[in-house]
Amino acid sequence: MQGCCRWGNLIDSSLFSDILSKKDGIDARKEKQMNGFELLTGNKILMSAVAGWFVAQVLKTIIHTLVTKKFEPERLTGSGGMPSSHSSTVCAMATASGLVYGLGSFEFAVTVIIAIIVMHDAMGVRLETGKQAKLLNEIVETFRTINGKKLAEEKLKEFVGHTPHQVLVGALLGILIGFLIV
Repeated sequence: MQGCCRWGNLIDSSLFSDILSKKDGIDARKEKQMNGFELLTGNKILMSAVAGWFVAQVLKTIIHTLVTKKFEPERLTGSGGMPSSHSSTVCAMATASGLVYGLGSFEFAVTVIIAIIVMHDAMGVRLETGKQAKLLNEIVETFRTINGKKLAEEKLKEFVGHTPHQVLVGALLGILIGFLIV
Protein backbone atom coordinates (compact mmCIF):
# COMPACT_ATOMS: atom_id res chain seq x y z
CA MET A 1 0.00 0.00 0.00
CA GLN A 2 3.05 2.23 0.43
CA GLY A 3 3.30 4.75 -2.37
CA CYS A 4 -0.15 4.02 -3.81
CA CYS A 5 -1.38 7.43 -2.80
CA ARG A 6 -0.20 10.46 -0.85
CA TRP A 7 -1.81 9.00 2.29
CA GLY A 8 0.23 5.77 2.08
CA ASN A 9 2.64 6.84 4.82
CA LEU A 10 -0.24 7.64 7.17
CA ILE A 11 -1.82 4.23 6.64
CA ASP A 12 1.49 2.47 7.34
CA SER A 13 2.36 4.60 10.37
CA SER A 14 2.36 3.13 13.85
CA LEU A 15 0.08 5.96 15.01
CA PHE A 16 -2.65 4.84 12.61
CA SER A 17 -2.26 1.17 13.54
CA ASP A 18 -2.55 2.10 17.22
CA ILE A 19 -5.80 3.90 16.46
CA LEU A 20 -7.12 0.87 14.60
CA SER A 21 -6.11 -1.57 17.34
CA LYS A 22 -7.71 0.36 20.22
CA LYS A 23 -11.31 1.41 20.56
CA ASP A 24 -12.45 3.37 23.61
CA GLY A 25 -9.51 2.02 25.60
CA ILE A 26 -10.24 -1.65 24.75
CA ASP A 27 -7.26 -3.55 23.32
CA ALA A 28 -8.03 -5.35 20.02
CA ARG A 29 -6.96 -8.76 21.44
CA LYS A 30 -9.28 -8.36 24.39
CA GLU A 31 -12.07 -7.19 22.05
CA LYS A 32 -12.00 -10.52 20.18
CA GLN A 33 -12.73 -12.35 23.43
CA MET A 34 -15.67 -10.12 24.33
CA ASN A 35 -19.16 -10.63 22.98
CA GLY A 36 -21.26 -7.88 21.39
CA PHE A 37 -23.15 -7.02 24.56
CA GLU A 38 -19.94 -6.62 26.55
CA LEU A 39 -18.55 -4.37 23.83
CA LEU A 40 -21.65 -2.16 23.88
CA THR A 41 -21.84 -1.90 27.66
CA GLY A 42 -18.08 -1.28 27.82
CA ASN A 43 -18.38 1.71 25.48
CA LYS A 44 -18.32 4.62 27.92
CA ILE A 45 -19.41 7.17 25.32
CA LEU A 46 -22.48 5.12 24.37
CA MET A 47 -23.33 4.33 28.00
CA SER A 48 -23.02 8.02 28.94
CA ALA A 49 -25.42 9.01 26.16
CA VAL A 50 -27.93 6.27 27.06
CA ALA A 51 -27.74 7.17 30.77
CA GLY A 52 -28.19 10.85 29.89
CA TRP A 53 -31.36 10.07 27.95
CA PHE A 54 -32.74 7.67 30.57
CA VAL A 55 -32.15 9.90 33.60
CA ALA A 56 -33.63 12.94 31.81
CA GLN A 57 -36.74 10.99 30.76
CA VAL A 58 -37.33 9.70 34.29
CA LEU A 59 -36.82 13.18 35.77
CA LYS A 60 -39.09 14.67 33.10
CA THR A 61 -41.84 12.20 34.02
CA ILE A 62 -41.47 12.87 37.76
CA ILE A 63 -41.52 16.65 37.27
CA HIS A 64 -44.53 16.46 34.94
CA THR A 65 -46.39 14.25 37.44
CA LEU A 66 -45.66 16.63 40.33
CA VAL A 67 -46.73 19.71 38.35
CA THR A 68 -49.90 18.26 36.78
CA LYS A 69 -50.76 15.85 39.64
CA LYS A 70 -51.32 13.22 36.93
CA PHE A 71 -49.03 10.39 35.79
CA GLU A 72 -48.79 10.12 32.01
CA PRO A 73 -46.69 7.14 30.82
CA GLU A 74 -46.13 8.88 27.46
CA ARG A 75 -43.77 11.29 29.24
CA LEU A 76 -41.30 8.40 29.74
CA THR A 77 -40.53 8.40 26.02
CA GLY A 78 -42.06 11.68 24.82
CA SER A 79 -40.34 14.83 23.62
CA GLY A 80 -40.50 18.24 25.25
CA GLY A 81 -40.63 19.14 28.90
CA MET A 82 -38.12 19.62 31.71
CA PRO A 83 -35.28 18.67 31.39
CA SER A 84 -34.45 18.22 27.71
CA SER A 85 -33.46 14.59 27.19
CA HIS A 86 -32.02 15.47 23.77
CA SER A 87 -29.66 17.98 25.42
CA SER A 88 -28.81 15.57 28.20
CA THR A 89 -28.01 12.79 25.71
CA VAL A 90 -25.74 14.80 23.42
CA CYS A 91 -23.97 16.63 26.28
CA ALA A 92 -23.28 13.35 28.09
CA MET A 93 -21.89 11.97 24.82
CA ALA A 94 -19.72 15.06 24.19
CA THR A 95 -18.44 15.13 27.78
CA ALA A 96 -17.54 11.44 27.70
CA SER A 97 -15.83 11.89 24.31
CA GLY A 98 -13.77 14.75 25.70
CA LEU A 99 -12.77 12.76 28.76
CA VAL A 100 -11.92 9.57 26.85
CA TYR A 101 -10.33 10.99 23.67
CA GLY A 102 -9.22 14.45 24.81
CA LEU A 103 -10.49 17.95 24.13
CA GLY A 104 -8.35 18.25 21.00
CA SER A 105 -9.70 15.05 19.41
CA PHE A 106 -11.82 14.62 16.33
CA GLU A 107 -14.39 12.64 18.37
CA PHE A 108 -14.85 15.47 20.84
CA ALA A 109 -15.13 18.06 18.06
CA VAL A 110 -17.82 16.08 16.23
CA THR A 111 -19.88 15.39 19.34
CA VAL A 112 -19.76 19.06 20.43
CA ILE A 113 -20.98 20.21 17.00
CA ILE A 114 -23.78 17.62 17.09
CA ALA A 115 -24.73 18.80 20.60
CA ILE A 116 -24.89 22.43 19.47
CA ILE A 117 -27.08 21.54 16.48
CA VAL A 118 -29.44 19.38 18.54
CA MET A 119 -29.84 21.97 21.31
CA HIS A 120 -30.35 24.81 18.84
CA ASP A 121 -33.00 22.79 17.04
CA ALA A 122 -34.79 21.97 20.32
CA MET A 123 -35.07 25.67 21.19
CA GLY A 124 -35.87 26.79 17.65
CA VAL A 125 -37.86 24.78 15.15
CA ARG A 126 -39.18 22.20 17.62
CA LEU A 127 -40.29 24.85 20.15
CA GLU A 128 -42.14 26.76 17.42
CA THR A 129 -43.73 23.52 16.19
CA GLY A 130 -45.12 22.92 19.68
CA LYS A 131 -46.54 26.46 19.84
CA GLN A 132 -48.19 26.01 16.44
CA ALA A 133 -49.63 22.63 17.47
CA LYS A 134 -51.16 24.20 20.58
CA LEU A 135 -52.75 27.00 18.54
CA LEU A 136 -54.10 24.56 15.91
CA ASN A 137 -55.55 22.33 18.64
CA GLU A 138 -57.34 25.37 20.10
CA ILE A 139 -58.71 26.33 16.66
CA VAL A 140 -59.97 22.79 16.03
CA GLU A 141 -61.61 22.71 19.48
CA THR A 142 -63.30 26.09 18.81
CA PHE A 143 -64.71 24.88 15.47
CA ARG A 144 -65.94 21.69 17.13
CA THR A 145 -67.67 23.72 19.84
CA ILE A 146 -69.33 26.02 17.27
CA ASN A 147 -70.29 23.39 14.68
CA GLY A 148 -70.53 20.27 16.80
CA LYS A 149 -68.44 18.45 14.16
CA LYS A 150 -65.21 16.63 14.83
CA LEU A 151 -62.46 17.96 12.53
CA ALA A 152 -59.44 15.98 13.66
CA GLU A 153 -59.16 12.43 14.92
CA GLU A 154 -56.48 13.26 17.45
CA LYS A 155 -54.80 16.31 18.88
CA LEU A 156 -51.41 17.39 17.62
CA LYS A 157 -48.48 16.85 19.99
CA GLU A 158 -47.73 20.08 21.83
CA PHE A 159 -44.69 18.83 23.77
CA VAL A 160 -42.05 18.75 21.04
CA GLY A 161 -39.64 21.59 21.78
CA HIS A 162 -37.87 23.14 24.74
CA THR A 163 -37.39 26.51 26.35
CA PRO A 164 -33.79 27.68 26.76
CA HIS A 165 -34.06 26.86 30.50
CA GLN A 166 -35.11 23.26 29.78
CA VAL A 167 -32.21 22.88 27.32
CA LEU A 168 -29.73 24.35 29.81
CA VAL A 169 -30.86 22.01 32.61
CA GLY A 170 -30.67 19.03 30.22
CA ALA A 171 -27.17 20.07 29.11
CA LEU A 172 -25.93 20.42 32.70
CA LEU A 173 -27.46 17.05 33.59
CA GLY A 174 -25.73 15.44 30.60
CA ILE A 175 -22.35 16.95 31.49
CA LEU A 176 -22.69 15.65 35.06
CA ILE A 177 -23.64 12.17 33.80
CA GLY A 178 -20.69 12.15 31.38
CA PHE A 179 -18.32 12.85 34.28
CA LEU A 180 -19.98 10.23 36.48
CA ILE A 181 -19.89 7.46 33.85
CA VAL A 182 -16.35 8.03 32.61
